Amino acid sequence: MSAMKPLPQILAESEGNRIDVIAQYINEHITKNWQAIFEEKYSQLMDAYKKVGDPAYGTYLNFLFLPIHEQLKESGLKPLPRLPGDLNISREWGNTNDFTDQERWMWSVIEEENGVELGTIVTKVYHDHTQLRVPRPPEVFALTETDQADIVAALSQRSAAFRDAREFRIEAEEYMKNRDA
Repeated sequence: MSAMKPLPQILAESEGNRIDVIAQYINEHITKNWQAIFEEKYSQLMDAYKKVGDPAYGTYLNFLFLPIHEQLKESGLKPLPRLPGDLNISREWGNTNDFTDQERWMWSVIEEENGVELGTIVTKVYHDHTQLRVPRPPEVFALTETDQADIVAALSQRSAAFRDAREFRIEAEEYMKNRDA
């Protein structure tokens, strides 16, 4: 894994908006490490994929974001929920012909130790539903919004695909209802 300057140092030296600095830091980490982590953990991820399918991508994201969580903690910051976000309220869309290039947006509010919310980190996760494959690196961007309804409204303005997609929990409920019918 590529070494980076520690986040607390970057935040101390930066004059920019802290949530934007954090998003930039996470993107740099992802750019430098996404492929290496996928390759390094591939056999473990493939074992998980064979057993449980798509949840193996969650395992990959845990590996990818572990150093970020450590840096946030050292900076006195806490993501709520844990990065990359809550699967149940995330939204997904993509190639409906063969499901080989899907995009899921998840998010976490970043909070200081004193409870002050800095903003939200949104993570775009690209994945394939036909095999264990990450077609391109995850991306993150920052929002100043921290209230759930405001976050959804901001993301809906940013992307018509997000706006038109349903929350994962709703899709899962419908799938289970149709499967049991």
